[in-house]
Amino acid sequence: MKRSFKYRFHPTPEQVDQLNRTFGCVRLVYNKALEQRARVYATESRSMAYVQSSAALTRWKKSDDLAFLNEVSSVPLQQSLRHLQSAYAAFFAKCSRHPSFKSKRKSRASAEYTRSGFTYRDGHLTLAKQATPLDVVWSRPLPEGTTPSTVTVSRDAANR
Repeated sequence: MKRSFKYRFHPTPEQVDQLNRTFGCVRLVYNKALEQRARVYATESRSMAYVQSSAALTRWKKSDDLAFLNEVSSVPLQQSLRHLQSAYAAFFAKCSRHPSFKSKRKSRASAEYTRSGFTYRDGHLTLAKQATPLDVVWSRPLPEGTTPSTVTVSRDAANR
């Protein structure tokens, strides 16, 4: 059974800066992959799978103009490609509309970390490429002997 725990945290200015860069890079990767998939379908009449999008991400990270993607953890970037793949699967199953581009102002800024992208020890949560643990305030205690499998960090419209 999957449970969701709400929590708040009070980030340091360095953590805010790193998270803002991560949110921007996640949005950029999602939008570039969506644009590339649309272009490939329009020009070559074929679809792209997650594997090709992931290979494109590797090329983008090696390019000079997108080298800043290496400054953030690769886990949320890969997760954004997985989210895009899920959005296309729902679209082709006629469960939702075609995926749309993420807006800097209208979309909720978020980054999802899987187990390889964070450490949780003794109640301290440290995200990948962050030097210090986040000061997390849980809504309720985690069950004894459990650890989170994914962590989603998001920023709302009020910049919280």
